[in-house]
Amino acid sequence: MRKLNVFVFSVALMAGSLPLAMTAQAADAPAVAPAPAAPQPASSFEIQEFHADYKPFKIGDIVPDLYRTKEYRIDAWQIRHLPAPEAGSHWTYMGGNYVLITDAEGKILRAMKGEIFYGH
Repeated sequence: MRKLNVFVFSVALMAGSLPLAMTAQAADAPAVAPAPAAPQPASSFEIQEFHADYKPFKIGDIVPDLYRTKEYRIDAWQIRHLPAPEAGSHWTYMGGNYVLITDAEGKILRAMKGEIFYGH
């Protein structure tokens, strides 16, 4: 009778009809913590990296001087559905994306896909 129980248990386990918690391995295995979730952007339009002028840029990089000029400065950020710029920063346009940079050094603080203009 014992052989029959072991056989039925083995067949059921291989077929997946028994939960893993019923097996001896599950009781002996150390608990595995779930992997921490990657930080999610505040908006579906927010991006961490982009390309402009055939070069990659990411948050924290310094933009070329061209994008710090008045011609690239975006003052009408509201009609483009962009969040208000932080104090000491402004929005500029680079490679089809809206990029929030510091006034002093042109450091990238935030980037949004250009489609945000049509996304609302």
